[in-house]
Amino acid sequence: MSDNLPKVAWIGLGIMGSPMSENLIKAGYDVTGYTLEQDKIDRLAAAGGTGASSIAEAVRDADVVITMVPASPQVEAIAYGPDGILANARRGALLIDMSSITPQTSVDLAKNAAEQGIRVLDAPVSGGEAGAIEAVLSIMVGGERADFDDARPLLEALGRTIVLCGPHGSGQTVKAANQLIVAVNIQACAEAVVFLEKSGVDLSAALDVLNGGLAGSTVLTRKKDNFLGRDFAPGFRIDLHHKDMGIVTDAARNVGAALPVGGVVAQLVASLRAQGDGGLDHSALLRGVERLSGLPVKG
Repeated sequence: MSDNLPKVAWIGLGIMGSPMSENLIKAGYDVTGYTLEQDKIDRLAAAGGTGASSIAEAVRDADVVITMVPASPQVEAIAYGPDGILANARRGALLIDMSSITPQTSVDLAKNAAEQGIRVLDAPVSGGEAGAIEAVLSIMVGGERADFDDARPLLEALGRTIVLCGPHGSGQTVKAANQLIVAVNIQACAEAVVFLEKSGVDLSAALDVLNGGLAGSTVLTRKKDNFLGRDFAPGFRIDLHHKDMGIVTDAARNVGAALPVGGVVAQLVASLRAQGDGGLDHSALLRGVERLSGLPVKG
């Protein structure tokens, strides 16, 4: 552990948080972690971090506090109240929230934290579990330039594309746009898969050639094997994408932007969740197309 690197507290050690915190440890950071499941805290300790028994204990001596939890209610639960981050972190600490939440929650958090002398960045990520493990995430940041500059070396241990997008909440707005593009892209790929299979084409060959042309995408590269093998083990769960589609449709309404295709895909995500597929990877949008096309649902 390097003496001149900031001490980090990490709150939220899920599918994304665990590998990301471990990448910080590999980069030489002193990481103390807390999450709701003891086995995840044990995993962090086994990787060279330090487990904590509460949020207060985790953040007390930290220079930087990083949070990675599912949605706005969880961010508010860990930030506020006598046992939360704002009441227990030291003045001057930098809070980097990497959760995907509503832009307004991020704006409110920054305002409330400032009253405690705590600086805040919203820094949601894209790249899924694979991007987290490989430390090649795209990180979209909202907040002050000086705080972004302070955080940059640490963020470079977690991701490859790190961009300050504007003031507080801007990172979340860009993340919402990201989730819109990804969902529509997965839906388009899923429709193509069913069309190709019903047509009797060699699916693997077809996806290879499509991915080499203008139809190619990071989504198709990352999700091709999910489609081919009907493997829907969650890298990013439908439940979370459902939450994100709610964020983007609501935020778009607030600014007066029409999302005609996004609105349809948001409903398709919601229907998949209603059919019990919320715990599956978002590539399971394929199952919805299979149902609509009268095919037996595979996988």
